[in-house]
Amino acid sequence: MNIFSKSKKHCDKSNETYMQHMSVAIKISSGLFLAALMGFIHSLIPAFFEKGASSKIIKLYNYLEEKKRIDHEN
Repeated sequence: MNIFSKSKKHCDKSNETYMQHMSVAIKISSGLFLAALMGFIHSLIPAFFEKGASSKIIKLYNYLEEKKRIDHEN
């Protein structure tokens, strides 16, 4: 199976067009980047983002659960 058919199959499984899937993936990766940045800043200055990174990760997890994007069998 080539990369294009594999990508199409993945988007179809997610019930999304390519553009919708890209938008969701960017939203999730941006959230992860922000959480990483908050965690890094917190490591340098513990008074900043005391719960910011973990709160962001929990929100992302809840979003993924709600949208049925987490496969608990893997």
